Amino acid sequence: MYSTHYDVVIVGAGVAGSALAHALTASPIASSSRHKPLRIALLERSLAQPDRIVGELLQPGGVLALRELGMEDCLDGIDAVPVKGYCVAKEGETVQIPYPGKHEGRSFHHGPFIQRLREKALAAPGVDTIEATVSELIECPLTGRILGVKATRKDGGPEKEPFYGDLVVVADGCFSNFRTKVMGRAGIESETKSYFVGAVLEDAKLPIPHHGTVALVQGQGPVLLYQIGEHDTRMLVDVKKPLPSDLKHHILTNIVPQLPSSLHLPITNALEKERLRQMPNSWLPPAEQGTKHSKEGVILIGDSWNMRHPLTGGGMTVAFNDVVILSKLLLQINDFSDWDAMSHALHQWHWSRKSLSSTVNILSVALYDLFGADDEYLAVLRNGCFKYFERGGECVNGPVSLLSAVAQDPFLLFRHFFAVAFYSIWCMFTHPRRVSSSTSDKLVLAAPGLDEYPALFVKAFWVFWTACVVFGPLMWTEIRWW
Repeated sequence: MYSTHYDVVIVGAGVAGSALAHALTASPIASSSRHKPLRIALLERSLAQPDRIVGELLQPGGVLALRELGMEDCLDGIDAVPVKGYCVAKEGETVQIPYPGKHEGRSFHHGPFIQRLREKALAAPGVDTIEATVSELIECPLTGRILGVKATRKDGGPEKEPFYGDLVVVADGCFSNFRTKVMGRAGIESETKSYFVGAVLEDAKLPIPHHGTVALVQGQGPVLLYQIGEHDTRMLVDVKKPLPSDLKHHILTNIVPQLPSSLHLPITNALEKERLRQMPNSWLPPAEQGTKHSKEGVILIGDSWNMRHPLTGGGMTVAFNDVVILSKLLLQINDFSDWDAMSHALHQWHWSRKSLSSTVNILSVALYDLFGADDEYLAVLRNGCFKYFERGGECVNGPVSLLSAVAQDPFLLFRHFFAVAFYSIWCMFTHPRRVSSSTSDKLVLAAPGLDEYPALFVKAFWVFWTACVVFGPLMWTEIRWW
């Protein structure tokens, strides 16, 4: 059977796979690091334009990574919209959270952006882009090392045709077929925390133009909205398990009344015209690769290896940053079949990426737990977070620098998270809240009285404990040694 040997075989031509193929052959990194060009097989089940409801927001840190890879022009010609920050909306109030300095992100339809990434990979010297379904990894019966993959081309040819490579990179996304095979005992099970239900709104007016909107909905998960084209705005509604039997009724009844009034009509029109689509919001911490527990000859990258909640839109930013770091390390290795050298490079990669990936991963889940508050202590933290942003200054600049991946520091995130926790407790003691009037049935604003302080001290302890329970395990999962 005909086969070809490559330096690298990449499974999946999505965000991470296409970027890595280009980075190893045609990026500024490659041109300055390697004299002999690499031969790469980029295998993708379908090269037709994909249609997904996530992967439509690139944070400023991701734009910077694309620039370093020489792929920033992939944002051109796809009706991409500049994103200048966020707007958090809660019970009729809004707070603006602009990106620091002159940094900008981009939002767009997912499909055209992926096609532009693939075009860059197709044009790269030494890259063979092949439309084929990969069915299995080729494993050496004596050593257990992965030698390549078997795939069936879409345009015909032999079934399970072998493609051999010194290194196999699996970048087949969140529903990876090979994650368990590659990681073995070192692997971690992904956890689905909720689902995003998506729709596209026509000519919707967001509270602040060119700002993503995060709407905090009482008793429900958050709603995320951002413009992805001149006339199109993506709406993602977080829905916890089990999903309601009638999602449209759920959104119209429980979600829409709590959103800004300018969005009511576009949402109603969208729900009448289109089918709602769902994507799981999964959490998958990264386990170190290249150890004795993972397979030799193969590595995972992108969502096949590491996922975070998409609330903060950090997935593609982490993927591009991973490609920048990994490609620099791989291009210093003369022989990818030398697994001692590969293991050393993978160890460096695992810890070099931590400053950004850990920040984005922890922030995504911590913010989701606060914004999707489903108990009274998390609700205190959510209200305190909103009021913390209202303070402006460093209370906005610090968190948004982390969210945008411009700042890469898990311990700065630690400082701001617990500043929010303590400020939430302060607000609980001092800020007016709605209570029943003693003279009427109406709700009035009133600060807590001294007689309420003993109970509030007890509640304050549980609020702080809840903050520790939310943040501590996330931080430990990211920094511990695998």
